[in-house]
Amino acid sequence: MGYVKLALFVALGALSISIFRTVSNIFEVPPVPKLEEIWWGPNTTGKQDTQITPFKINIPNEVLKDLRYRLKNTKPLPSPLEDSKQTYGINSQVTTKIVDHWLNKYDWREREKLLNRYPQFKTEIQGLKIHFLHVKPKEHVGLKVLPLLLIHGWPGSVVEFYDIIPYLTTPQKGRNFVFEVIVPSLPGYGFSDAAVRPGLGPTHMAVIFKNLMRRLNFEKYYVQGGDWGSVLIRHMSTLFPENIIGMHSNMCGNMSPKSSLKMMLYSFQPSLIVEKKYEHLVYPLSTIFSNMLEESGYMHLQSTKPDTIGTALTDSPAGLAAYIVEKFITWTNPNWKHTDASKLTEAYKIDSLIDNIMVYWVTGSITTSMRLYAEAFSKAEMSLNLDRIPVQVPAGCSQFIHDIVYSPTALLEDKFLNLIHVTHYEGGHFAAFELPHILAKDIYDFTEKVLRLQSK
Repeated sequence: MGYVKLALFVALGALSISIFRTVSNIFEVPPVPKLEEIWWGPNTTGKQDTQITPFKINIPNEVLKDLRYRLKNTKPLPSPLEDSKQTYGINSQVTTKIVDHWLNKYDWREREKLLNRYPQFKTEIQGLKIHFLHVKPKEHVGLKVLPLLLIHGWPGSVVEFYDIIPYLTTPQKGRNFVFEVIVPSLPGYGFSDAAVRPGLGPTHMAVIFKNLMRRLNFEKYYVQGGDWGSVLIRHMSTLFPENIIGMHSNMCGNMSPKSSLKMMLYSFQPSLIVEKKYEHLVYPLSTIFSNMLEESGYMHLQSTKPDTIGTALTDSPAGLAAYIVEKFITWTNPNWKHTDASKLTEAYKIDSLIDNIMVYWVTGSITTSMRLYAEAFSKAEMSLNLDRIPVQVPAGCSQFIHDIVYSPTALLEDKFLNLIHVTHYEGGHFAAFELPHILAKDIYDFTEKVLRLQSK
């Protein structure tokens, strides 16, 4: 029996040490990784064209004729189940209305003119031609002009920012500054080139955008983003804090293991971590987990087999519209899945929704855009541990409470050590698209706080 007790004691000791090490690792902050500037383009010589070339969207007639043929010959869609609304995915009646508008009322050539109203350019960064808008304020006498990098996500595009740009580049009453905005298309999205080899995840995209801003002679600047944009600006702030004056996000999050552990522990006493009025956004965990499981099927698919689903969406404009617009329904307001989705066109202009779809269609970029998910969850990307490294630069978070995720301020403070601005608004995931005036004001308010800090 003595040997048995000794063995049990040794086993319990080993287990305790293992648990202690595991917990210690969770709370240990890894070092900031040093990254190589990888060449992502097809030109293996590594010779980079540093010119910045003006660009205008001009889609060939053949592409538009082919699109019209496909829309006109869309097969009749299966009838939805009785009273199913959007709970089985986008209702086929909603898809049919969008396809009908796209075919019979939407005028691409007119929309193309509108999309060309802002100056656009391309320049080669690490072998890829990167597309971007660069809009300077028309009036700025006596004002500070602050560079601001706006980064979109999926299934969005630069189209998301078209309505917020005038707010940001027009002087506001009572403000002594205005913004000069740079809005790039992510690599593999829209009019930016896609990588020709694996590995271009969010971390290396952060390197590309740092180099883009350097190409434009900006060494210090503000950054803003939601969705993938929020991930990229966090990574830029972590990797290049000397370049980032302040970061503002409408989808702040803390994805560290420490954050997950705290969420579980505080589920026994939610009031310790979140205000009562927002408690339903994070607890009970079973409901939150169930909702995330329902809404994240696309993520698993795109993280594992992006090229497979990409084949279907590249071939069918109706399929592409259904796949993208479904996200605009449930991510703008999860309650809309129990409706006929008529509020969709109250929140967004239908032509603007189709503009965003067209960016994917005319460039054939839906597959390459979805590969970002596979790269983000690769072993190489995950091993960098950037989610576990705190952001030191001044940070601002605007929380739109109908977004697909919500992070209590108590958790955000673990990630953003200089969190100086947190606000809450009605609204959803695509804030710049849905509520540009509100998001713009919040960016201005955050920036004023940063400027006051600098003046001390």
